[in-house]
Amino acid sequence: MSSAPDERLLAGFLDYLKVEKGLARLTLAAYTRDAEQFAGFLRGRRRSLATARREDVRAFLDQLFAHAIDGRSVARKLSTLRHLYRHLLLDHLVQHDPTLNIDAPRQWRILPKALARDEVEKLLPGAPRTGKRRHSAALTQRDHAMLEVFYGGALRVSELVGMALEDLKLDLGYVLVRGKGDKERMVPLGRAAIDSLRAYLAEGRPQLAAGKQSPLVFLGQGGCQLTRQRVWQMVRAAGAAAGRHASPHMLRHSCATHMVEGGADLRTVQTILGHADISTTQVYTHVALDRLRSVYRNHHPRARARTLLQPEDKAKE
Repeated sequence: MSSAPDERLLAGFLDYLKVEKGLARLTLAAYTRDAEQFAGFLRGRRRSLATARREDVRAFLDQLFAHAIDGRSVARKLSTLRHLYRHLLLDHLVQHDPTLNIDAPRQWRILPKALARDEVEKLLPGAPRTGKRRHSAALTQRDHAMLEVFYGGALRVSELVGMALEDLKLDLGYVLVRGKGDKERMVPLGRAAIDSLRAYLAEGRPQLAAGKQSPLVFLGQGGCQLTRQRVWQMVRAAGAAAGRHASPHMLRHSCATHMVEGGADLRTVQTILGHADISTTQVYTHVALDRLRSVYRNHHPRARARTLLQPEDKAKE
């Protein structure tokens, strides 16, 4: 079966996402991969995007689970297909939407992984820099500031890498964050994040910049821009030094989880995280409830299982 019709449909869909929706490059790349993967799956079933049925979508999702793809990624791919067919229907390029009435399996409700508060405290100093590297102290300051900002502001990797000096409003206690789709939001920073940023900007950053001009806050040696991969490596190293696996996503989820556990309302957490839909944020309600149940079971006398009556107690009855 020729793939030319599918390629035309996908090209129109991606143009729509880029021009009308204004999606960021990385988000657009994810949509592209997901849509092309589904189109390739359909070719194996001798179908096209225009003739796909609900059974095809279900079989595609089942195959993803069979290959041990995690639930959150599967849910994202289904979301891509929903956007795709909504666009094709509006443009009268298909007659029906095969993603309708497909329920998300229960296993998709995977709660974000978060660090405990004491684990975060151990991780925030970062991995120690060993040896006689020229900029060891500056790199240590930078890494510490990045970790504090990750946890203090619940930022995504791309948001931290692209943070500009003009975005910092430290005297006012917040940073202007440019998130997905170039949407801007104001994110407050705590005292620890602000203090670590100020120390890095005053001492570490000038050393790393080496006289070069850059609009970015966080720099590599010689004033170069940090890559997303380098940031992930730094967080993993900090986690290893603290004896815990960690990632930037875990710091973001930890911030949201700890805020909800502390009583923050979901609308505030939604704004800080930059979620377009509050249903995305509501997963943290389940995280907080799990914590509440655990504390209740451990500390409430009526939550514990009743002990068996002793012989003398039975005699009294």
